[in-house]
Amino acid sequence: MSHLIDQIYNEARQATEELCEKANLRAGHIVIIGCSSSEVIGQQIGTHSSLETAEAVFNGIYSTLSSKNIYLAAQCCEHLNRAIIIEREAVPFADIVNVIPQPKAGGSFATTAYHTFKNPVALEEIHADAGLDIGGTLIGMHLKKVAVPLRLSISHIGNANLLAARTRPKFIGGIRAGYDEHLL
Repeated sequence: MSHLIDQIYNEARQATEELCEKANLRAGHIVIIGCSSSEVIGQQIGTHSSLETAEAVFNGIYSTLSSKNIYLAAQCCEHLNRAIIIEREAVPFADIVNVIPQPKAGGSFATTAYHTFKNPVALEEIHADAGLDIGGTLIGMHLKKVAVPLRLSISHIGNANLLAARTRPKFIGGIRAGYDEHLL
């Protein structure tokens, strides 16, 4: 299992590095992560929650984002209505909700985030700058408008399908409007 855990860690780290580069993420941005540890180990989402697997994915992602001062927002499973676990300093004025995720009610990934963060809080929603959907967790509800899909060099973490997205500001105006190429 150790080899598989190392592989999962490395795939998560690689995906996060690519996401940061392709989405032009910088300090202060928020990245939403939805992760089914069941899917990562080749099982159906919600059936075989694994803290060890979630920790490997989390550590690969968190170490990369932390080194760039980018915040990780961990999406809980549908049993907690896909609530978010994040560091309080990332959302100092947000309305927090009272819940502590568990492996079977929130998911192993969100549970790992809650127990790793210095000052975790739960939110009902967030508007993240980019995200990774690991295993079909449906992160779209927590991305800013307008979401843009990104193709990474890897398409799986473990056995879980991997989708990535960034966001961009909405275009407004008409044929006379000009746009900042750096925001595309």
